[in-house]
Parts: sequence; C-alpha cells; structure tokens
Amino acid sequence: MPDFPAATPRARVRVPLRFHDGYSVDGELVTFHGLADGREHVAVVLGDPGPVPLVRLHSECLTGDVFGSARCDCGPQLREAVERIADHGGVLLYLRQEGRDIGLYNKLDAYALQDRGLDTYEANAALGLPEDARDYTAAAQMLQALGITELDLLSNNPDKAGQLRDLGVSVRDRVPTGVFTTAHNVRYLRAKVLQTQHTLPLGELGESQELQELMERNAG
Repeated sequence: MPDFPAATPRARVRVPLRFHDGYSVDGELVTFHGLADGREHVAVVLGDPGPVPLVRLHSECLTGDVFGSARCDCGPQLREAVERIADHGGVLLYLRQEGRDIGLYNKLDAYALQDRGLDTYEANAALGLPEDARDYTAAAQMLQALGITELDLLSNNPDKAGQLRDLGVSVRDRVPTGVFTTAHNVRYLRAKVLQTQHTLPLGELGESQELQELMERNAG
C-alpha cells in the first residue's frame, strides 16, 4: 500500500439531485478532512453500494457540467454516471480538476488555440502546460475514507485506473461510458482515443482524412 496520509469524512448531507431531462435521485454528499491537495473535492454516494461499488472519478468541468458546452462530453458523462451508479450502487467523486487540472482560464486559452487548429493536447503544450496534470492521490484517500478497497471504475481513461492501482486501490474492471458526440467535440474525442488511448470506438466518431493522418503520425 503506498504511503499517503489518511483522510477522514468531515460531513455527510442528503441532497436531492434533479437534472434538466427530468431524471432525479437522492445522493449523499460527503466532504473530507486531510486531502493531500487541500481542495474541496466531494464524494456523491448513490444507491446501495455493495462490496465492489461502481465508481467514477469525474473532473470538474464548468463549461460542460454547468453551461452545457458541446465542445466536450463532460456534461453528458456526468448525467450518465449519476444514473448508472445509482442503479448499481456506488460513488461519484467530483474532483476539482478543471481542464485536466490546468484551471478554467488556461482551459479557455487552450480552446482559443484549438480554434486555430491544435488538438486539445497540443493546445496545452503550446501554453507550456502538461497535457494532463491530474493526480488522483486525493481520490484514493476519499475511497479509503469511505471504506472502498475494490471497485469497478466507470471511465474511458486508462490513466485513471492505472493511477488508482498504483495508489493501492483494486480496480476489478474498467467500464466504458457512452459515446456523446456533437459537431463540436468529435475532434476532441478522436484526440483522446489517439493520444491517450481512451476506450471510445473510433468507428462511432466518424472517418476523415484528419483522423487517418493522426493515426499514421502516432504509428510512426
């Protein structure tokens, strides 16, 4: 087990969750003392978690989660995750890691570079920032504080599962999310598949010369 300080639950409160499409469910929001990065992450306990709960690590996305931006798939993933976790029993960790942890302003600066032709990872690099700066130590602390040692992870991102395993959390299975494409996010989703091996079916993201060029570049 990696050596990181333990976190402890700070408070628990029941909150009725209501979504724009009419879906509703009650969740228990849990806050914590002692998180490694000092941020106000929150766990949302949904349904009746069993010995191997379904868990999603969802990084905060103001533009997608709150304003419904079509440039990413974050809002639909959050909506889907709440229902799937509630049905199975588990926890959604809402992590304050805007823009793969580069922050809101930098994310919007990266959007401007994407409008000039860079993909989401190239734009971060052009700003002198990491492609993905997220660290999941606080997530592992939260899970440990909730008594979760084994889980099924609702995620397309292999790095999340890899980091959790390195932090001593047993990930039994990685369960992919749905594919939420719009005219504005297809290039973003393709980049996630080709650059960081997200488990999204390329066939459902469409074919293009741009896609072929990206695949050839990565194979070279």
